[in-house]
Parts: sequence; C-alpha cells; structure tokens
Amino acid sequence: MDIETIMGETMTRSQNIPTKSAIYVWGYNHSGQTGRRGKEQHLRIPKQLSPDLFGCPAGGNSRWLDIACGREHTAAVASDGSLFTWGANEFGQLGDGTEKGRKNPKKVKQLQTEFVKFVSCGAHCTAAIAEPRENDGTISTRRLWIWGQNQGSNLPRLFWGAFTPNMVIRQVSCGAAHVVALSEEGLLQAWGYNEYGQLGRGVTSEGLQGARVINAYAKFLDEAPELVKITQVSCGEYHTAAVSEKGEVYTWGLGNMGQLGHSSLQSGDKELVPRRIVALDGICIKDVACGGVHTCALTSKGALYAWGGGQVGQLGLGPQTGFFSCNPNDSFFRNIPALVIPTGVQLVACGHSHTLICLRDGRINGWGYNSYGQAANQKSIYAWYPSPVDWCVGEVRKLAAGGGHSAVLTDACSLKELCEFRLAECVTLSNAARIGDVASRTGADALARLCERLREHHLHGGGFDDQDDISNMKS
Repeated sequence: MDIETIMGETMTRSQNIPTKSAIYVWGYNHSGQTGRRGKEQHLRIPKQLSPDLFGCPAGGNSRWLDIACGREHTAAVASDGSLFTWGANEFGQLGDGTEKGRKNPKKVKQLQTEFVKFVSCGAHCTAAIAEPRENDGTISTRRLWIWGQNQGSNLPRLFWGAFTPNMVIRQVSCGAAHVVALSEEGLLQAWGYNEYGQLGRGVTSEGLQGARVINAYAKFLDEAPELVKITQVSCGEYHTAAVSEKGEVYTWGLGNMGQLGHSSLQSGDKELVPRRIVALDGICIKDVACGGVHTCALTSKGALYAWGGGQVGQLGLGPQTGFFSCNPNDSFFRNIPALVIPTGVQLVACGHSHTLICLRDGRINGWGYNSYGQAANQKSIYAWYPSPVDWCVGEVRKLAAGGGHSAVLTDACSLKELCEFRLAECVTLSNAARIGDVASRTGADALARLCERLREHHLHGGGFDDQDDISNMKS
C-alpha cells in the first residue's frame, strides 16, 4: 500500500478534521504593513504572521475569513469575527481612535459587538461588513462600517448612506478617494470625491460628495442608460468597475491610461456614467479587480483579461510588444482588454502597480512593479510576465495587493494539507532536503517548492539576517 492510499484512508476515517489558517504578508514595509515588529526591512519573501501576534482565538487552529491591503496598511478578519489592523494610520485607517501607526496587528475594539465578514482597504480608509452578534430580529444583518480618510471618523461608524437601514450589504470596495457599496439586491451606492466621475453620476464634482445610488448604466451609446443588477464591484485609484448578473463589465471614472477598457472615451479622459465594455461582449466575467491605473477581469472558465496602464509590467503582457495599442515610445497602455492567461486562473487581485493571481492548481503568480518583491520572487524591479510567488503553504483562499505589499490567506482544509502545515513549521536549513523529499513523494507541491527555494536561497549565498528570517520561510 502506497503512502497516498494510506493518506486517503486516514482522511476518510476522520470525521472532524482540524483546520488551520495562515496569513502570509510581504513587500514594502515602511509603515510595518507586513507585520515586521521592530524591523524596517522590506520583505521579499512571503512570511507567515505568527498566531502569537494575534492571540487566542485568532491564531492556533482557527481559520481566517478575509484579508485586505491598503496603500500602507493591512486588515484581516479572524474566524471568530474579530477584525485586526496594522500598518500606517495617519488618517485613522486602523480604526483604533488614534492616528499613530502600528507594526503589530491589534483587534478593532469598536467592532467587538459585531461579527465581521468582509473587509476592504482603500489608500487611507477602511470599510467592513459585519453582522451584530446579538440580534432580536429587528436589526439588519451584514451592515456597513467605515472609518479613516474622508469617512468622518477614526473609529468605525455605522453607515447607511443612500441605502435604507433594512438593506443587506453584499460587498464594499475602497479606492484612493471614493468608496462603493453593493447591496444584496444588486444596487450600488458611491460616495467620496468625484473629480473624475468615479462616482458614476453623469457629472464631475468638486469636494467631498455624499452617498447616492447609481441608477444609470450605459449598455449602448445610442440608447438611454438603464438600471442594471450588479453582482461584484471593485474600486481602482480613481476609477470603478462592476460586473452585472449577466457577466457584463461596466467601468467609469478616470480613463487616461486605458483602465476603463473603452477604445474611446465620451468626456476627454473620463467616463462619467457606468459604461459596458463592448470588447468583452459574449465573454462571461465572474470577477473584476482594479489597480492604480489598470484593471483585470476573470471569466467563469478561468481566463484572465487585463487593460490599462502597463508602464511597470502590471498588465503581464511584457514590454514593447504588439499587444499594446500605442506607440512604443509613449507610456505603455492597453485601452481594450487583452487576454493574458487563457485558462486555469482561480483568483485575482490588483495592487497599485502589481497584479497577483492564484491558479487552480494552487500556484501563485504575480507581475508588475517588484522593487520590494511584492509581485514575484525574482529579484528585479519589474516583473513583465506572470512569475512565481512561492513559500506559501496551504490552499489559497484570498489574495490581497496594496500600494507596495501583498498578502495571501491559506487554509488547511484536509488532513493532508494539515500535515503540510505541520511539516512546514519544522523546516530548517538542515532538514529541508529530507522534508522536501517527503513532500515531493506525497504530492505536497507547495511544501516541496518551499523546501527547494529555501535550499537554493542558502546555497546561492542569499543568507538570512538572523534566525527570525529563517522562521519567515516556515508555514
């Protein structure tokens, strides 16, 4: 009997397999957004944040629910519904009532009466969707809480905006200076700054704007705009993208680098009303992600499309190729969607100038600006094509990308994955070869890659700052 058969029988016998989660964070660390306590180095290799940083019950064998990256701050939701934040805090984006940054995760106390389900980080603000822990049936579930720059408080505050108090919030997304929330009924409301039309109101505006429901979507330029049911939304720096229930993509806001995906714009460098991307007609999109000046869309079959600015490789199409609809002497951009990966993509996340994906086989790839290692393991300023991001162990549940850092949430959902986690925690320079051999023979590909990269890093003189850096490699 081989080891795979034994593992399979063991899993079949296990009725209540314990689960375990891990959060990996890496990249730019000027404000401590990667969780490096007492250190200023930027982390080019994904590091698991120790459960000790969060305390019980957030660590140990609980599972994480969500993670998000802002420009220089990070937020994560634990399995008990607690929200943790860390990093920059000059606008109160950490939600602790202060404007003092932190390099260690800390629970947002203002939300202890809520069970947080989802979190989104903008440049300098944060928003969370949560359910009240105690509810007599008169309180709406999945309510929206906001704080940070332009949100009226450095502590979480309940926010309905243009929605009625009985509306259930499905999703929220934060940009550089605007926020968009999606209701379960498929309605969008937007608030914040609107100088580029990113609020989708048909006009530009100066100054901070209150919340309004977006009630006009341009399906065809020669027809009057109509109402469309939305299922997913994403905010870029100054643009917005949304997916309809039919799998169509609508974009609006700033389009100076092609990030809206329209071959031409109706208002100079802007689109003031949500407008359907004609180039994606007939392609069913299930997810969309916006970066600083680029946008990505993922199809129901796992194909990835990208468009917008590609000056630092964030489109994944390479430098100076025929893929770009511009003069090579100009800044790289693509103003209509281009196919980057034809199949196999499971998840996508866009940072300010980099992109991350997870493939269906569990591998993570990234591309774009890579000066701090946020996009790929390779030591280069720009990663022009999809490149591997190794050192993460477990089944990927969520990707997040910020201004210059990245994060991955992984789970051990089976006994085999739990064994991978346990072995990875024991990896050292002396036993990496033996553990890597076991991992290869049992099909634990992520663990095998971790061991191999650890050995290569050591053999080629990569070295480590101290024992703590060796522990960074461990799952």
